[in-house]
Amino acid sequence: MQSLIASSLSLVDNLMVGSLGETELAAVGISIQMYFIHWMIMFGFTSGASTYMAQFWGAKDLRNIKRTTGFAICVCFIISLVFFFIAMLLPHMVMRLFTDIPELIQLGTGYIRMGAFTFLTISFTVPFTAALRTTQQTQVPLYISIFVFGTNTFLNYVFIFGHFGAPKLGVVGAALATLIARCFELFLVLYVVFIKKNIVSGHISEYFGWTKDLISRIVKNAVPTTMNEALWAIGTAMYAAAYARVGVTEYAAVQASNVINNLFIMAAFSIGDATLILVGQKLGEGSLDFAYELGKKLLRVGIVLGVVFGGMLILCSKPIISLFDLTPEGQRYTFYILIVYGVFMWLAVYNGISITGILRSGGDTIFAMLIEMGSIWLYAVPMAFLTTLVWHLPIYLAVLLVKTEDLIKFFILLRRFLSKKWARNVIDNIQN
Repeated sequence: MQSLIASSLSLVDNLMVGSLGETELAAVGISIQMYFIHWMIMFGFTSGASTYMAQFWGAKDLRNIKRTTGFAICVCFIISLVFFFIAMLLPHMVMRLFTDIPELIQLGTGYIRMGAFTFLTISFTVPFTAALRTTQQTQVPLYISIFVFGTNTFLNYVFIFGHFGAPKLGVVGAALATLIARCFELFLVLYVVFIKKNIVSGHISEYFGWTKDLISRIVKNAVPTTMNEALWAIGTAMYAAAYARVGVTEYAAVQASNVINNLFIMAAFSIGDATLILVGQKLGEGSLDFAYELGKKLLRVGIVLGVVFGGMLILCSKPIISLFDLTPEGQRYTFYILIVYGVFMWLAVYNGISITGILRSGGDTIFAMLIEMGSIWLYAVPMAFLTTLVWHLPIYLAVLLVKTEDLIKFFILLRRFLSKKWARNVIDNIQN
């Protein structure tokens, strides 16, 4: 539910900006690539740390959950500082990595600079949210997301279009609304953890009482997950760099398709988070065979949901597309791309659960990283540039050929799961 609300927030953002025109939609689509890369790095590191949080929860070791959370916050904050300074000082350079159209660069620059402070807020909220989830308090992040969604939607309406006496800021208004909503999110997370005395709360020193053994194990596990998500996000951004060079209409169609697709696929992908927590807990208890059978059942659930959501995506695509201010050609491209996404969704969901849930729950992060890096950088990214800039295929055919990467990953991940090499207890004999 939380993932569905988060993706709905993105849909509302893009619908409101998209109502201003294809140029504005394309500009935001390009500028958020930096935020997307940052988010995936945050998710990657906390996902690697969550392996230990989940297994510590299985062992009922709250002290080391707090230590792991504190270490994740420190690492995420340092990384976020780098993104913050780049966004404040070099937004033009970021935009030029993806497009050479002056109007898109100008609009995107304002968006990136206005939202720069969100990098810092996320560095706290993502690790604390991971701690709440791995201790099976999933309702708390859900309620916070509902509030943030409502706040962001209202503020978008106010600042993008200039209602209630506010200035009409357009694209920059969307970034301002997101920034304010993220600040509220940080306040609520800190309030729940520290003021309400949550089980993951503690004295500041409890978050910094790291041992050399704990840090070594977390880093060994989290570095591959961070590289995995970072290189996956950069690879996805490279798709944007290829598609954006085809034309404004084509990239606007891709951006609208991605927003609509995320509304469906993120809800299914959230099973990956649940899988890491549930399977990781059983691995932490030492129940390896139980964890394997549980993982098998969750993968089956993922495939079924992938088929259902893929079908729903195709059936609902035309009514949702009509909400965007796209040209007839842009609407046609968007519809074709969504058909591709719908057909491949079950594969994407299976692969996502396998990597973020199954393999990471047992600390099999190096294998997961190698599969992700190889399939994207040796196949999908070259395919994106070949299909658009060399072969000059229609944008929907380019997307189709890039998506065949999911088929390659599927067979490799299925074999890895059946081997049971991922099913390990990573907290055994850890030094306190």
